Amino acid sequence: MRAVIVPGLAVLAALASPAGAASLEVIVEGAEPRPGELYVTLCQGGLSEAACPIGRSVPARGGAERFVFTEVPPGVWAVAAFQDENGNGRLDRTGLGLPLEPYGFSGAVGRRARPDFASASFDLREPGATVRVRLARPLPRR
Repeated sequence: MRAVIVPGLAVLAALASPAGAASLEVIVEGAEPRPGELYVTLCQGGLSEAACPIGRSVPARGGAERFVFTEVPPGVWAVAAFQDENGNGRLDRTGLGLPLEPYGFSGAVGRRARPDFASASFDLREPGATVRVRLARPLPRR
């Protein structure tokens, strides 16, 4: 009887989760020990707010934080992260568009130019993938 139940549960579990869904661990390094939230989003097709539908936040404590996203559809994704120091829920920028709060992206995004999705993207196919994002502050704190 037990042999019949266990395979049946495995079939039900497989049917309950999306086909081919993956899990993704994001480790954000370089958060400053300041008040506010640390935001992480998964982006697909671009780095605009509209292209980043999956997100999480935790209170910023400084150092590194670990985020786990489950049931992420396979595909080409990028990670965008920032530390919201003033609690307004947005990445503050100068009039020229330069970030005023610590921010970072996955991939080979350079710090000298506006990031693009192609440089930040990675192909998520396997469950259990890990991506590291390093936060940086391009301008001195005001």
